[in-house]
Amino acid sequence: MVLKPIASILVAGGLIACTSTQPTEGPASNEWVSIFDGQSLTGWTPKLNNQNLGDDPARIFRVEEGELRVTYGDMTEFDNAFGHLFFDEEVSDYRLRFEYRFFETQKSGGPKWAFMNSGVMYHAQAPGSMRLDQPFPISIEAQLLGTSEDTPARTTANICTPGTHIVLAGELTKQHCVNSQTLAAPAGAWVSFELEVHGSRLTRLIIDGDEAFALTDPQFDTTDPDVARLQLEGPVQTGYFALQAESHPVAFRNIELMRLN
Repeated sequence: MVLKPIASILVAGGLIACTSTQPTEGPASNEWVSIFDGQSLTGWTPKLNNQNLGDDPARIFRVEEGELRVTYGDMTEFDNAFGHLFFDEEVSDYRLRFEYRFFETQKSGGPKWAFMNSGVMYHAQAPGSMRLDQPFPISIEAQLLGTSEDTPARTTANICTPGTHIVLAGELTKQHCVNSQTLAAPAGAWVSFELEVHGSRLTRLIIDGDEAFALTDPQFDTTDPDVARLQLEGPVQTGYFALQAESHPVAFRNIELMRLN
């Protein structure tokens, strides 16, 4: 079930880009392009906590039955193995869509808040600029949640802000996560998700065709140690996007990207 939000969330800001490599030219703009072939992780690179870029010894990110799956099946304990699978292109104005579902049970040792919890980190720092032991990239997170008998009233398509801030109703908020009013789905149910990003001007999160969240002008949190280390400031206009691993198995399919003019 999807509830339309009472109001969109608007944010204000200014004009300095994230320091990373320039966007790579891809296929023609305004056309949907598949970026997951259902057979391999070509075009994607993992960055796991306490692992070098590209290393995934437990195969947390894998392809099974045509799905891109996050699973901790080869590990006995979670052991803070937070991870992100980065798409290999920096982008600024685009639409990203896919279907997701949660399955199985959370890995032993995973934090309670990570139960049926995943997301897309967008406008993220370049993965090569992350510390070895940095669990989350500087980014804005489109948070994806699921429900269970113990958590029946959770929402999905929320916004979280590692290393960033947003402005709500003209006021800066340092609240780490802001919930939408769109109810999450139970384990096993496929959910259609779309992320529409126009630089720092506008972001829309869409669930099953209905807008769940809208914001503009995210900005760097200059008190964050990694933001300070990379000397970032001002609004966040561009970056990478990554699928998240936070201890609960989740699957993705039909992953498509539209680069906008």
